[in-house]
Amino acid sequence: MTTGPVRRFRALPLRSRLALLTSLAVAVAVAAVSVAAWLLTRAQLLEELDRSLENTAAPQEQVVEALVRCRAGVSPDPPVPDRPGFAYTQLVGADGDRCVARYSRAVRVTARDVEVAAGDAEEAMHTSRTDSGEAVRVHTVRQTVTLPGTGQRVPVAVSLARPLTEVDAALSRLALLLTALAGIGVVGAGAAGLWVARAGLKPVDRLTDAAEHVARTEDLTVRIPVEGEDEIARLSRSFNAMTGALASSRDRQAQLIADAGHELRTPLTSLRTNVELLARVEESGRALPAEDRRALLASVKAQTAELAALIGDLQELARPDAVAQGRLEVVALHDVLDQALGRARLRGPELVFTRDVRPWFVRAEPAALERALVNVLDNAVKFSPPGGAVEVRLVDGVLSVRDHGPGVPEEELPHVFDRFWRSPSARSLPGSGLGLSIVARTVRQAGGTVALVRAEGGGARAEIRLPGAPTPPPGPAGPRG
Repeated sequence: MTTGPVRRFRALPLRSRLALLTSLAVAVAVAAVSVAAWLLTRAQLLEELDRSLENTAAPQEQVVEALVRCRAGVSPDPPVPDRPGFAYTQLVGADGDRCVARYSRAVRVTARDVEVAAGDAEEAMHTSRTDSGEAVRVHTVRQTVTLPGTGQRVPVAVSLARPLTEVDAALSRLALLLTALAGIGVVGAGAAGLWVARAGLKPVDRLTDAAEHVARTEDLTVRIPVEGEDEIARLSRSFNAMTGALASSRDRQAQLIADAGHELRTPLTSLRTNVELLARVEESGRALPAEDRRALLASVKAQTAELAALIGDLQELARPDAVAQGRLEVVALHDVLDQALGRARLRGPELVFTRDVRPWFVRAEPAALERALVNVLDNAVKFSPPGGAVEVRLVDGVLSVRDHGPGVPEEELPHVFDRFWRSPSARSLPGSGLGLSIVARTVRQAGGTVALVRAEGGGARAEIRLPGAPTPPPGPAGPRG
């Protein structure tokens, strides 16, 4: 479940989030560096203080005087005001008793001091406090003191203590300095992050403005200038490609509607004329000769069939590729071709069909593939002269359908697979100009290629190449998603 602060953060503009994240990252980095610097400085200062204590030895006379005064029960003189380099001196006994030297402050004895006094350790370095609560760094070493007059040698533990005031003051000043620098760094990072976010998001702003303009005006001619090779440039190129594809799709849609209207107008006009003629004959009460009536009804039937075929072709081409592709299955291309040949013979009974077909299995949608093959054969039947021959050959996945008609001029070959395109010489023949477009679409969906070329000796030859194999693949032939 998203918490309130996270929701509020996500509600901020992107540039504000980038600035905040930049500031947070810099703050964490500066804090880590500052803490590390403070700890390293503290360790260095303590090391220097310890080295100073190790290199400092209490004067023998001061140690002897402290021992004598302590045994005599004389209180030490009051300590002098603190000054740099001043150390407190006291003697520690094995029982934990202490003898404070003149002008020094009494420091609390710890177990480590007692260990040195008892001879269990040669020296000890630790932190302690005076009786007044002042923090000090203590160095305790074992020494042998010779008492005056008697010459007696007495082992004692001498503690030298230095106040940590100097170290704490330096660390306090360093902490203030690092805090100030961290604050300046975070503020500067936030300002820099905001500036970088604004500069970096300018191309995104342009892209957003362009998208909003397209959504508001439906103007697909908008293009965004592309600079560089970064992610923003890739996004701009993708946007330009998208708007270009949408503009092309809209133009094709408008052209399809215009072409469909043009193609529908002719059979509809003829059909309307014939129906109106039949209606006037019925209204006038005069009988139409039987032969004329049969011809008129045959014309109405043919025009109705032409309209139905045209509408079917339009529906096929209007479906998206993902929907039109349907379920791909392993199909015996030679069997589908034989079925299409049977239908083509019915439409051209006066033609001679030669067949050289060898097994070939492809992956395609059976119904769409059969329709494409029927369209190719119908095209050959349509342009074949009476009594002509149609040569059908399927070898190694290459289907060739050749007719011996007038052929296609060279300048018209690039347009034969365009929607509604019809050769000027074929305007009087039945058809909508969509058959070869459906063929090209079906073959492309099956992963193949199709071409129409001029055949040697006259006529045209359609060549379809489909990937596959001469034998079916092992296992069940199921659909492919």
